[in-house]
Amino acid sequence: MKNMLYIVTIALVLFGCSGSKNLNNNSFSSNEKALIENGDSLKPMRVYKITNKSDSLLLRKQSAYIKPNPKDIVLKKFVKRLYATVRDSMSLGVGIAAPQVGVLKNIIWVQRFDKENLPFEVYLNPKIVTYSKETQTVREGCLSIPNRSETLNSRSKEILIEYDTMEGNHYTETIEGFTSVIFQHEIDHLNGILYLDHLQKEINDAKKSN
Repeated sequence: MKNMLYIVTIALVLFGCSGSKNLNNNSFSSNEKALIENGDSLKPMRVYKITNKSDSLLLRKQSAYIKPNPKDIVLKKFVKRLYATVRDSMSLGVGIAAPQVGVLKNIIWVQRFDKENLPFEVYLNPKIVTYSKETQTVREGCLSIPNRSETLNSRSKEILIEYDTMEGNHYTETIEGFTSVIFQHEIDHLNGILYLDHLQKEINDAKKSN
């Protein structure tokens, strides 16, 4: 009986570990796969807006780590569709994050205004390691916040980021100027933060100082 109990306990521990790995296997959920598969790789996806209650709730959620894998067909298709969305004539944005199309994974596209020919580049699991104390004043808009733009004074002028590529390489990079604002804006999306939150904080801070 004791031996049987021991075997069952070990089995449960192994199953628990296996289950934990499966829950964190960095794959897309069935709902996310359905969103990705409902069109070809050149078809833009629907942009989630804060004017829609269910969209707004999802936009406030934290995104999850995604395992880089150039052989993952679903991941490759999603990355292409996310790019098609930001470059669609209805959007024409300078950056986009996966949550903005209903996929809670750490993936963003950013237009690199600090590089020749202003290329768009995709980043997996981007994270800001450090923010400069020096800030810049910029006007921001958002594909998920229609018909509105605001001036922010609190974006850092320089940031240090780390990220993965589709091939699984891990890099750190210092980004400055307007491009750094795009990174800050899109990485905020991965954490359920909108630029309006920064605006509200600036307004509250101004009231306190008066």
